[in-house]
Amino acid sequence: MKAEIITSGTELLLGEITDTNTPYIAGQLATLGIDLYYTSTVGDNLKRFTGVLKQAWERSDIIFITGGLGPTQGDITRIVIAGMLGENLAVDEGLKQEITTYFAGRGVEMPENNLRQATLIPSATPLRNASGTAPGWWVEKEGKIIVTMPGPPGEMQEMWQLQVLPRLKTSSDAIILSRTLKVWEFAEAKVDQLMSPYLSASNPTLAMYARQDGINLRITAKATTEAAARKMLLAREAEIRQIIGNKIWGVDSMTMEGEISRLLGAKKMTLAVSESFTGGMLAYSLSGDPDSPSFFKGGIILPVSPGETSAAIASARADAVRTQFKADIGMAIEGSYVTRGKRAGGRAFVAVHMASGAQTVTVDYPGKPPQVVRRTSNHALVYLMNLLK
Repeated sequence: MKAEIITSGTELLLGEITDTNTPYIAGQLATLGIDLYYTSTVGDNLKRFTGVLKQAWERSDIIFITGGLGPTQGDITRIVIAGMLGENLAVDEGLKQEITTYFAGRGVEMPENNLRQATLIPSATPLRNASGTAPGWWVEKEGKIIVTMPGPPGEMQEMWQLQVLPRLKTSSDAIILSRTLKVWEFAEAKVDQLMSPYLSASNPTLAMYARQDGINLRITAKATTEAAARKMLLAREAEIRQIIGNKIWGVDSMTMEGEISRLLGAKKMTLAVSESFTGGMLAYSLSGDPDSPSFFKGGIILPVSPGETSAAIASARADAVRTQFKADIGMAIEGSYVTRGKRAGGRAFVAVHMASGAQTVTVDYPGKPPQVVRRTSNHALVYLMNLLK
């Protein structure tokens, strides 16, 4: 099934609001195994909107449209669909009653324009809106589907989960399972090279994304039974792990902080940190985990040293913070942001002290300060994670 997304609204073209609907729907489609081929944004212009929709109708099997379902003259999504399909709009009495009740429940007189939101065409089934007055449409004709949803992200996502997703699942006999592997310490180009044989495979599919917590590899398998889909999924995961090995630090919704919490909890160990270069980012990550009170003893934030930083300084501070907080493990990050020619980035030293000994690693990342700080902090978490395994 080839899918296409159209976002409607002149305000999107003017940059007045940011389109978050497209990435949301795209992510949802990927988990369903529906191939997204095209996305576009069109303003509130009848001729241009009709042209975009006609093109989508010719090349795609299912079209998702967000926006243009309000009560104003600029909300033309219903008119465009009706015109393209050659069908007439008519007020649906059920929808009319729902909208009337919505306004009455709030003690507000309903403007006559809101009746536009109660209209349907013969090919459309209404999608109820639990949070607003704009119902969506599920249109089926000539073996193709058009799905319309409101523009506001909250309303759109709620309608997706309650109305659209169940219909998409029941419209296919296939069982679709996904699993995400999280990779650290390999550059995106390196992962792309290693995964090249699998990135072009049709089933299971493999998609690659650069995220804050590393390179994410999402495997999606489709089969007629859950057992068959799971078998395909696990087989492909085993092949990927054979290639990437221990650079995979986690799966699915796992977080680095959560994994540190789990490992320290299993070993009944506590942790304290000292930071200069990362300015408290590491402590913030650890203290934000709901299980952190059980293992995180505290942290110290120090200014970046005006002189040269070193592994020796990081090691001494890791030992000192461990002693000061009476923790089983002390970890320190020392570093600086530097510019060498046209290349700007940070060099940091991550040290870990525990009863079994001390370890230090040098971390180099290019980029702007916020990016480098986040990457250095995450690198420190993965480094500690590997030491604890």
